[in-house]
Amino acid sequence: MTRDLTYAEALREAMREEMEKDKGVFLVGEDVGQGYRGCFAVSTGLYEEFGPYQIIDTPISENTILGCGIGASLVGMKPIVEMMFADFVAVAFDGILNQAAKVRMMSANQYKLNLVIRLPGGSKNGTGPQHSQSLESIFMSIPGIKIACPVTPYDAKGLLKEAINHEDPVIFFEHKKLYSLKGPVPEEEYKIPFGVARIAREGKDLTIIAISYMVNVALEAAEILKEKHNLEIEVIDPRTIVPFDLETVGKSLKKTNKAIIIEEGIKRDGVGAEISSLIMENFFDYLDFPVKRIASKNSIIPMSPRLEKAVIPNKESVVKEIEDLLIL
Repeated sequence: MTRDLTYAEALREAMREEMEKDKGVFLVGEDVGQGYRGCFAVSTGLYEEFGPYQIIDTPISENTILGCGIGASLVGMKPIVEMMFADFVAVAFDGILNQAAKVRMMSANQYKLNLVIRLPGGSKNGTGPQHSQSLESIFMSIPGIKIACPVTPYDAKGLLKEAINHEDPVIFFEHKKLYSLKGPVPEEEYKIPFGVARIAREGKDLTIIAISYMVNVALEAAEILKEKHNLEIEVIDPRTIVPFDLETVGKSLKKTNKAIIIEEGIKRDGVGAEISSLIMENFFDYLDFPVKRIASKNSIIPMSPRLEKAVIPNKESVVKEIEDLLIL
């Protein structure tokens, strides 16, 4: 049976189901339990259901929060670490880079970290320079971790359940604009394996690979371009960027011969740069022209919503860039 849930409700359901199955699964972070129920209300009701041993409120100390998660996972538990905003993970960066990512190799595979680090990121109506960043690309160069970027409620639940039981540290990006969006989610048990992309829209004229919330922007732009120019645009949602489903991208490019990558992170050294390199190295012969990257300007995110809109890609700017590229 399937019902419509919001993205936040799907995440909550995934955590609830895993906590019911395994008392070693717990959520730890700032204001996740009593009172606030998480900055974006994802953990609403879980404290009342599972109590202070599985829903743990912490002081404002991100380094300590992550250290708690690493230590607990080393003794066989399955912590879910929530950073109130993705931006705050910088305080705990050493724990990810030098500890969590390296434990399996440095212990000769004796230790496996069932550790999920949930990061609410991206812009949302003027939350400012320190609360609006899309930091996916920073973590892509770190061996030993996986990176998930679910877009739909279905994927949010399925990927989170996979992450909780994955045996490697998982950086789990949740775009703040997605929390209230609704979509179908089955009641039956399911997981989504990492490294399997989703074709969000099928097409034959152009391939767009979009990251996180930009999948929805790409879909809106594709609809406009269909109406204006009768273009059939294929939109690929990678779901995870580490591992990345290059095979699905290759099949699409063999059909369309054109590739555009859209992300909310800044263009310089972004996720799109890595994916573009992979495409050029593996599918150069399929392409009619070089890969196009659309991303935020190389700028700090402004506080003003109007200025924020000028920095970050939106459906109008994406349509304009595609029209210019295809000389429409």
